[in-house]
Amino acid sequence: MKQVISKDGTVIAFDWSGQGQPIILVDGALCSRSFGTMPKLVPLLAEHFSVISYDRRGRGGSGDTAPYAVEREVEDLNALIEAAGGSVFVFGVSSGAALALSAAASGLCIEKLALYEPPYVAQEGDRRPPADSEFQLRRILAEGRRGDAVKFFMKDIVGMPAIIPNIMRFLPVWSKLKAVAHTLPYDAAVMGDFSLPMKSIGSVTIPATVIGGEKSPASLRHAVSAVADVLLHAKRVVLKGQRHNVSAQVLAPVLVEFFAG
Repeated sequence: MKQVISKDGTVIAFDWSGQGQPIILVDGALCSRSFGTMPKLVPLLAEHFSVISYDRRGRGGSGDTAPYAVEREVEDLNALIEAAGGSVFVFGVSSGAALALSAAASGLCIEKLALYEPPYVAQEGDRRPPADSEFQLRRILAEGRRGDAVKFFMKDIVGMPAIIPNIMRFLPVWSKLKAVAHTLPYDAAVMGDFSLPMKSIGSVTIPATVIGGEKSPASLRHAVSAVADVLLHAKRVVLKGQRHNVSAQVLAPVLVEFFAG
């Protein structure tokens, strides 16, 4: 494990694998460099690039300096970019894709940007999470109810049937989810009211690819199309048979082709 110090003094933990042009991987909610999609993706990308997989603040080996602001997470990314030599590729998934977009819009030195299903609400009639999601999560967590915060995220924000988190409470993975439940308001802050941030996305001029799963919910497929349309230099890729929980084996070749091109 390596570390960098972000602008506000927060320690950010990361792993560095492979050789070549560096790629920073930005996780979505509840995931880290040891849990989720990225650990499976790292060895596949490390055959071609230097891969930096990090713990977003509050997760794993990283610190969590209060008060939280999305700008602090952008500064975390900037610290990693500087450690990688000053210019990188970035891949973000879900709310991590929205964070990566914010970082690119803020002018960080990102050469190419790949995104997997940033969960914006892009079309009238699509399911919209509660506008006060961040507030509700903070209230639940202030009462010490970590499991209920995870359940609120899964049911009210993601839109899973209530039976799924109820079943997951009895599985070993539940303890891992509860351990990082305090960071769920951070992802809610990144997403805001979940509306498509047209102005900031439209300011991103670097080459980009926006990827989605063929079998993902319609709202996510609409978001992928909308983001690709707003970005000035972007293409859209649909992965056959894939959902929001994407297979690293299917995703990796698309990323390699884009970043190596």
